[in-house]
Amino acid sequence: MQTKITRILGIKYPIIGGTMMSISKADFVAAISNAGGLGILASAIYATREEFAAAIDRIKQLTDKPFAVNINLFPSMRPIDNNDYVDILVEKGVKIVETSGHSAPEELCARFKDAGMTWIHKCVGIRYAKKVEKMGADIVTVVGYENGGATGKLDIGTLVLVPAIKDAVNLPVIGGGGVSDGRGVTALLALGAEAVIIGTRLLVTKECPIHDNIKNALCDASELDTMLVMRSIGATHRVWNNAAAQKCLKIEDADQGFEAIIDAVAGEKARKMFNQGDLDSGILALGQTIGLIHDIPTVKELFDRIMEDAQKIVKQLGNS
Repeated sequence: MQTKITRILGIKYPIIGGTMMSISKADFVAAISNAGGLGILASAIYATREEFAAAIDRIKQLTDKPFAVNINLFPSMRPIDNNDYVDILVEKGVKIVETSGHSAPEELCARFKDAGMTWIHKCVGIRYAKKVEKMGADIVTVVGYENGGATGKLDIGTLVLVPAIKDAVNLPVIGGGGVSDGRGVTALLALGAEAVIIGTRLLVTKECPIHDNIKNALCDASELDTMLVMRSIGATHRVWNNAAAQKCLKIEDADQGFEAIIDAVAGEKARKMFNQGDLDSGILALGQTIGLIHDIPTVKELFDRIMEDAQKIVKQLGNS
């Protein structure tokens, strides 16, 4: 099932691994790429140039398949100069870069183009997609309101957002929000996307670097087990409905302020949860598609199954 995006990126399947903070590390990224998709390294995980460079080297040791690096444009508690990350991308010859955040990377896009990188920008609305198209983006990624993590301010579902973006720009579109199986892939391609981005489904795979306690709990979760936090500070995220998320919402309802909210969702608490398996100690970005997930395959098993099911659906539709 080849598309314009699989050809541009050089990947087997039209599946992009969603960038997940503290999770999208080198080994997991390589597993996604080796399985036929596009793994994307989260640059913001790494505090130093040396650590970041070592992560890219590690990916190259583990796979000869295409991979990308995400440049995070969201506000951060740790001061970040994304030019430092781009320096390493250029030095290491990284060919694909993804940007995501509240604003388009006007100061960086020229560097992407000068280095010959394929530039993917992830956004949540038409005007943002049009802006980066004018700036020279090669591909735009859009995710609907069902998705885990940042949902933006527009609250538009995937079923409407993807074709709206497709109609508005002349770029190939990666679509996401609620995709976890062959049905989702087929639906997104029918809406005009030429690849899908998945995050929540990849949490529940053998290679995902989170504790088995979390994976097992997610297998039993339903589509009702997510909630929205940080809306009061203009950074709405869909997350797992656990004690940490409930605490964050109470802080917001009590109007305790920005710093209290940020402390409640601190990455160190999430990392403790990922490493130790305490289900309530941190925040976990989670999409509504969690209700469709009930097993823990390898990434390769998952991708092969997704695409086999998608091809069966297409055949069934053709014969109906």
